[in-house]
Amino acid sequence: MTSPVKSRALTRPRHNRWIAGVCAGLARRYGMSAGTVRLLFLVSCLLPGPQFIAYLVLWALMPNE
Repeated sequence: MTSPVKSRALTRPRHNRWIAGVCAGLARRYGMSAGTVRLLFLVSCLLPGPQFIAYLVLWALMPNE
């Protein structure tokens, strides 16, 4: 029998945020570096798609710590 894995809630941190804390919150939730997530977001902005809209939606929906 395996124990359930504890997952962190998807929240925006009060510290270590640049604009709104969305990338830092995603990084903490998935166990990545905040700088890596920020870099991936910036690189993804070079591709066509709704990246800015997704960022704004996450900013509105993700609660602060």
